[in-house]
Amino acid sequence: MAALTVTFFLCSPSLQVRSKVGATGSTPRKEALIRHYLLLLYGSVLCDGDASDRAMQKSVSRLALYAWSGRLRLSPRSHVPRLLFPSTRTLFSETGVWEKDYRSETRRRVEQWWHPRIMEQWRRDTLEEGSHKKKFYVLSMFPYPSGRLHMGHVRVYTISDVIGHFQRMRGHQVLNPMGWDAFGLPAENAAIERGLDPEEWTKSNIQSMREQLDSLGLCFNWDREVTTCLPDYYRWTQYLFIKLFKAGLAYQKEAVVNWDPVDQTVLADEQVDENGHSWRSGALVEQKMLRQWFIKTTNYAKPLLDALADLPEWYGVKAMQANWIGDCSGCYFDFKLKVNGEDTGEILAAYTSSPEAVFGAAYLAVLPSHRLLHGSSSVCSALEKDFQPGRDSLTEVTAYNMFTGHEVPLVISHKEEFDGHLDTVIGIPDSSEEDLSVARALGLSWNTVLKSQEDGTHILVNSDEFTGLTREQAFNSITQKAREQKVGGHLTSSKLRDWLISRQRYWGTPIPMVHCGSCGPVAVPEEELPVTLPKLPSLTGKGASPLEAAHDWVSCKCPRCKGPARRETDTMDTFVDSAWYYFRYTDPHNPDRPFERPLADHWLPVDVYIGGKEHAVMHLYYARFLCHFCRDLGLVAHREPFSKLLVQGLIKGQTFKLADSGQYVKREDIDFTAKEPVALGGGRLEVTWEKMSKSKHNGLDPQEVVQQYGIDTARLYILYAAPPEQDILWSIKTDALPGVLRWQSRLWQLVTKLRGARQLGDVPNPSLLKRKEQAEARKIWDNKNYAVEQVTAHFTEDFLFNAAISRLMGLTNTLASATVRVVQHSVEFEEGLAALCVMMAPLAPHLASELWAGLCQVKNPLSPLLSRRGDVLQQPWPTVDPEYLEAPDFVDLSVRINNKVCGTVTVPLQVSQDAERVQQLVLESPLGQKLLGDRCIKRAILSPRTALINFLIDE
Repeated sequence: MAALTVTFFLCSPSLQVRSKVGATGSTPRKEALIRHYLLLLYGSVLCDGDASDRAMQKSVSRLALYAWSGRLRLSPRSHVPRLLFPSTRTLFSETGVWEKDYRSETRRRVEQWWHPRIMEQWRRDTLEEGSHKKKFYVLSMFPYPSGRLHMGHVRVYTISDVIGHFQRMRGHQVLNPMGWDAFGLPAENAAIERGLDPEEWTKSNIQSMREQLDSLGLCFNWDREVTTCLPDYYRWTQYLFIKLFKAGLAYQKEAVVNWDPVDQTVLADEQVDENGHSWRSGALVEQKMLRQWFIKTTNYAKPLLDALADLPEWYGVKAMQANWIGDCSGCYFDFKLKVNGEDTGEILAAYTSSPEAVFGAAYLAVLPSHRLLHGSSSVCSALEKDFQPGRDSLTEVTAYNMFTGHEVPLVISHKEEFDGHLDTVIGIPDSSEEDLSVARALGLSWNTVLKSQEDGTHILVNSDEFTGLTREQAFNSITQKAREQKVGGHLTSSKLRDWLISRQRYWGTPIPMVHCGSCGPVAVPEEELPVTLPKLPSLTGKGASPLEAAHDWVSCKCPRCKGPARRETDTMDTFVDSAWYYFRYTDPHNPDRPFERPLADHWLPVDVYIGGKEHAVMHLYYARFLCHFCRDLGLVAHREPFSKLLVQGLIKGQTFKLADSGQYVKREDIDFTAKEPVALGGGRLEVTWEKMSKSKHNGLDPQEVVQQYGIDTARLYILYAAPPEQDILWSIKTDALPGVLRWQSRLWQLVTKLRGARQLGDVPNPSLLKRKEQAEARKIWDNKNYAVEQVTAHFTEDFLFNAAISRLMGLTNTLASATVRVVQHSVEFEEGLAALCVMMAPLAPHLASELWAGLCQVKNPLSPLLSRRGDVLQQPWPTVDPEYLEAPDFVDLSVRINNKVCGTVTVPLQVSQDAERVQQLVLESPLGQKLLGDRCIKRAILSPRTALINFLIDE
C-alpha cells in the first residue's frame, strides 16, 4: 500500500511535530495522537454539541482513520489546519483545507455539506423566534400537486426563499409557509385515465413535490403545511360557505352556464378565453342551463374597488382589478314576481344606473336569453306565451319592488344584450330617453320623480321620504336604506357578475347543503362538519355530478324538519379553497375554528405575496372578497389580505414548429448546422419563445439544471436573468449563466486572496498603509456602503434582484482590484468582503456559508465582524455606516475629456448637479485651464448618477 501524507499547519509557531506511521497498519497510540492534534485544532467547536458540531466530530474521527496509513507532520507555517490528500478535493468546513479555486467538484461538496445544515438551522431558528420581533409574512402562491416541479415553480419559490432569509437576517419573525392547492380537475382526470383513487394520486404527488422542493434547498415553515383536499382543511372551507349562505351571499339559481364538453364541467366566465375555448381542456365551450350555486361578490364590488386606492402599486395589477370590477355607478334592487296577482316565489334582482330615481320605474326588462324563459321557472310558460321575437313584449308577469313597494310589468326586451353582462334592468323614463321611448310605445304609466331647478340641477319628487333631496343626496340615502333592508342597494358595475362556484366533479370540496322538499335548501349544522367525500368505486368523468352515484351518502335527513332530504352533489370551484388559505397558515392545526383572530391579526396582512400574473384577476379578487367578508364577520381586523404584490413573469423555452402544420418539433429532430434551423424530416421551422410545456418540447427539468450547475447557480440565474415581473427566455448561451458562474468563482477568489495575504508573515496594521493605499481603502468603504444602501432598497422596495446582484458584482470588482497591502492591512477590505458574503447569503446560501466559514477563520482578523458566532445566515444584515450618510460639503468630481479620465476637481455639493455651474468651476480650475483653456468645447455632459463630467471637444 502506498504511503499517504497528511500535513497539519498549526497556529503555534513553536510547535513542530513529525510522525511517520507505517503503511501496513494502525495502532491505538497512533490514532490517539492524531485525535489529540485534531482536538487542538477544533477544540472550540467540538464542545457545543449541536448537530453541525456532531457532524464535525464525525469528520475528525474520519480524518484520524485516514491518517493511519501515512505520515503526520506538524509545521508552523499557518494557524489554519490544512489537510492535503492526493488528487482529492476537500471542503474547508469539513476538513479545514481551503481550496484555492472554486471548481465544479468544490461546488458540489459545498452544497452537499451546507444543504442539510441550512435547512436544519432554519427549522431551529423558527422554533426559537420570539413574538416580540416584528413580523414578516412572505407568501408564495401554493402549487397544484401535479407531481413534478417546473421552472416557474422554482422561480417563484426562490424569490420567496430569498425574501424570507433576508427578512430574518434583518431581525424579523418570518413566516414563509407552503401548502398544496390539492383539489381540482387534473387529479380526477388522471384518476380516470389510470384507474386510480384521486386522493392517493394526489398524496403521492405531494410527497414527490415536497422532496423536490427540499432538494432545491428552499426553507419553508413546513410545520404550517396545509393541504386543501384534507378534511381538516375543507371543513373550514365549508364553514365559511355556510357563513356566506347565512349572510345571504350564497344562493342557488338556474343559469345558462359555460359547459366544457371534454372535462364535463361548468366553467366560470373567466375560465373561457377570448375565442370561446376552455382555459384547461381547450375545447369549444357550450351553453347549458343548470341549477348552480353562486356567491354574491357583487355586494362587495364598491368596497373592493375603493380599497385599491390604499394599496401600493402592484405592477399594473391594481388597474387590472379595477377594470375587472368596473365603474360601480349603479346597483340592484330585488323584485318579487307575480302572475295574475299571485306570488310565484321567484325573486329577481334588476340593475339600474339611476337608483335615486327608482320610485319612477315603469317596467322591468329581461333579455330573450334570460333563464326565466329557458329553465324550470314558474313564470316560464307565462313569459313564453307573451314573447314576440324582435319586439319589446309586454307580459302578464308583474314585478313587485321590495324597496319602493311599487308593482311594474315585466317586459321581454327586443335586444339581444344589455350593457356589460346584464340580463335584467329597471326601465326608468325620467333617467333614460330609451326607457321613456319603450314605456310610451307599450302604453305604460309611471311617476315623474325628478324636478328641474333653475340652476340645472334636479330634486326628487314623488319619492316618499326622499322627496326634496338632490339627486346626489337621494343616490346615497336610497342605496344605504336598501342595503339596511337587505333588498339591494350594493353599488356595483354593469359588467361584474356573481361568482359561480358549482362544479359537476368529484374531486372538490362538497357543498355543505341539503335539499328538503319541505324546507328547501338547508345548511348542514356547523357541528356536523366536515361533510366528507365518499369513496366511489370508479369515476367516468361523464354526465352529471359523480357524487349522485353515492346513494347512501346522498340520502340524508333534513337538519331542520328531520324529514328525508338529499345532499348537494356539486362540489366547489377550487378558487374557493385558495381564497382563504393565507388565513389558515397563521393557525394551521386549530381543530375548533378556521383560525384564531389574534394569530391572524398578528400575521396579516401578508407583507409580500408572490405569484404569476395569470392569477392577478380571479384568484386575487376572490381572496380579497373573502377577506372583506371575514372582516365584516369580526373574524379578522384587516380588510385587505395582501400589502405588496410581486408578480413574476414566465420562464419561456425556445420552440420549433413546422410552419405548414404548426406541429412542434423536438430539438433532436432539427439540423442546427445551417444558418437557420431545419427539420430533419424537411419543412420550414418557425422559432419562437413560449411558456415551457412538455407538449411543446421546450420544457426543462429543474433537477437536471441543479445537477448540472448546482442549486446556487440556478438560483442566481433565475434572479439575475430578468426583473421578477419580466419573462425569462431560458438559454444557457445568454450572458446570465456564464456571468453568475464567473461571479461565484471570483467571490471564492476574494476569500482566497485575503487568506493568502494574511499568511505573508506581517501582522495586519492599518497604520502601515500609505496615503494612496488609504484612499484605496476609503474607496472600498464607500463602495461597501453604497452596495448596502442599494441592495437593501432592492430587497425591500422594488424587488429588482437582478439589480441587487449587479451591485454586488460591482462591489466584487472593487475588492478584486485591491492591492495586496490593502488586503493585508486594511479593515475596510475585511468588512467589505464580510458585507458582500452576508448580502449574497439569501441569494446563494450554500456558497455564502462556505465563504463565511473561510472568512471567519482568517489569520489575525482586524474587524470584530469576523468574530461573531453563527453561520452566515445567522448574521445581522449590514447597515450603512452613519458617517456615509452625512452629506459632505464638497465632492470630488471626475473630469473626462472625450471619455478619457483626466483628473478630478473639487466642487461644492450644493451645485454639483447644476451643469452650467459645474462646467464653469471646472474651466476656472487649474486642471480646466491647463487642458481645456484653448480648446473648442462641443458639449459637456454631467452624469445624474455619479460625480462625473465629460467634455466633448474637437481633437
